[in-house]
Amino acid sequence: MKKTNETNLDYLNNIIDNFKDTKEKPSKILIGYKIYAELMNDAKFKSEILESALDPNKRKYRKLKIKITQDEYQLKIE
Repeated sequence: MKKTNETNLDYLNNIIDNFKDTKEKPSKILIGYKIYAELMNDAKFKSEILESALDPNKRKYRKLKIKITQDEYQLKIE
């Protein structure tokens, strides 16, 4: 993950949009646990995640399943 003026949420949204433009429809987001913690500080991301499902294993962002990984800073769309 690059350190820029861009927020993690903006970076995630750009990755999702670029993936949709260049490949088939994405099905899930792999997020490292530290990036996930940083994203949860963003009110927009947090509200969408918490409203998507009560079960933490079924939460979604922009209709994509979220899988939290043990890699600290992983951010990948599949």
